[in-house]
Parts: sequence; C-alpha cells; structure tokens
Amino acid sequence: MKDTVKKILAKAGPFLGLLVVVVLFSVPAETREFFLTYHNFKTIFTQTVIVAIGALGMTMIIVSGGIDLSVGSSIAFTSVIGAQLIQKGWGAAPTLFAMLLSGALIGLVNGAAIAALRLVPFIITLGALGVWRGSAKWLADNQTVNYDASPINGWMTTLDPQSYALPAGVWVSLVLAVFTSLLLRNTVFGRHVFALGSNEATARLCGIPTTRLKIGIYALAGAFFGLAGVFQLSRLRQGDPTVAVGLELDIIASVIIGGASLSGGVGTVLGSMIGALIMAVLRNGSQLMGWPTYFQEIIIGLVIIVAVLVDRLRQGKQA
Repeated sequence: MKDTVKKILAKAGPFLGLLVVVVLFSVPAETREFFLTYHNFKTIFTQTVIVAIGALGMTMIIVSGGIDLSVGSSIAFTSVIGAQLIQKGWGAAPTLFAMLLSGALIGLVNGAAIAALRLVPFIITLGALGVWRGSAKWLADNQTVNYDASPINGWMTTLDPQSYALPAGVWVSLVLAVFTSLLLRNTVFGRHVFALGSNEATARLCGIPTTRLKIGIYALAGAFFGLAGVFQLSRLRQGDPTVAVGLELDIIASVIIGGASLSGGVGTVLGSMIGALIMAVLRNGSQLMGWPTYFQEIIIGLVIIVAVLVDRLRQGKQA
C-alpha cells in the first residue's frame, strides 16, 4: 500500500508543483485579475515552447545518463544560421531543414566527443558551450543578423490580443511531445535509452551498441535544440548570437522537476513538459508581480536546488 502511494505521489509530483505555483500567483491582488485569464495563459504557453522543445531533447539525454550544458549556445548558433539563410533568400522550409540539420550536427559532434574521449558529458558539453557560442558570434560578426521578412516570423506571434488561437509553436511542441513519448516508451530505441541510463556496463553486456546509441541520442536531441532555435528566431525575428544565455539551466531544471533523475534511467516526457510549464509560470507570475530580474533568477536557482535535492533523496530511498 505504501509503495503504491509513493508511486502515485511520484507521478503526481510535477502536477502538484504546477498547482502550487498557479495558486501562489492567483492569490495576490497584484496578479489576481489578470493571471488566470485565457490570454495570459496563451502568453505562458507561448513562452513555454522553446524550453519545452529543449526539454524534450534533454529528457532523452538525461534518461540515458548524460547531460548537455551547450543547449543555449546551440540555440543561438542555429538561430544565427537561420537568419543568415533568410538574408540570402532561402524559404521557410529549407531554412527550417538547415537549422534542424545544424542542431543535429552539433549534437553529433558533442556525442562523438563524449564517446571517443570517454570523458564525462558535463566536461565535454561545458567546453562545447563556449565553442558553439563563440562560433555563433564569429558567424554573425559579433552582431545581430537582421532580415526583412519570413513566414517563420508568424510561428510564435501573439500580437492579436483578441485572438484565441494558439501560435503554431505551441502545437508543434505538443505534437513533438507525443512523438517523443511514443519513441521512448514503445520502441526498441527507447528501451535501449533507459537501459543505457540505468547501467551502461550491463547494457553493453546485453549487446546494446552503447557508443552508437550515445552518439545517436545526442544527435537526435541536437535536432530538437535546432528546432528550439527556429522558434527562438521566430520570437526575436533576428539572429542574435548572445541569446539564450543560461537557458540550459531552465531546460535541465524542467526535466528534473518533471521527475527525471540526473543518474539516468528515470524520466517521462509528460513530467518534462509540466516542468517547462512550471518554469514559464514562475517567470510570468514574477513579471506580473513586478519583481526585479535578479529576484526571478534567485527563485529559479532555488527551484533548481530543490529539484536536485528531491532527486537525491529519491535515489537514496531507492537504494
């Protein structure tokens, strides 16, 4: 009975966290009238898109026992490439494909370096964070890349306050979440990802090609990060090599809040999506309360610490 209750609470944890955050910003007089309106939640859903798509890729990586600190740099790099291609007259479809391919290649390089050098992913991706950020600034000549117009600009728009339609980015992230969930839960690839994160040595003894699998996971996650770069480009309507600094913290926090373990082998797509929504609600509510940016950063930092602490306690109980 106790084990059943614990399992239910573990699965319901992200939803309870979201409920607590929503109630927290629904009570104060400063936010009461506007916070729970549809149009505000439309804004929240739109603000969740980039972190949510990044969290989907990060879920695969963390479940496999890895981590990627270069997500923000990858998003900036791909957004710069997209803006430059639009400048050269490329259409929306080929630009989208090129950005996805660029993100996948970044993930491929990161994964190959981790597998070849046999260093912990934290060290490799920490170095990659600087490499891809510097590369983005080099490509953009250390300035923003502006362009006239593109259909991509409309994929994250919320300019019409009277419209009830959600931007395309929200629907894309939902469809992608369903796809990722099916991939992890109902395919051989997904079972191998969980096996790799649970025990890499055992997975290797069972005949799983762990090196190729690891590279494939980072490459696929990189494509997700490239797509996040597409929506970052759509949101800003320019390629900015300095954008998404620190975004990897929001993305990793979303996955951990959603119930994934930094030790690998545990994690759900639904939990990661709820975690991304919690992060967006925290930022939106903080802005409505008029809290300064530094105070918002303190709150997000504390949330990350609590999420990691809960993960550590959960691991201790399982052990």
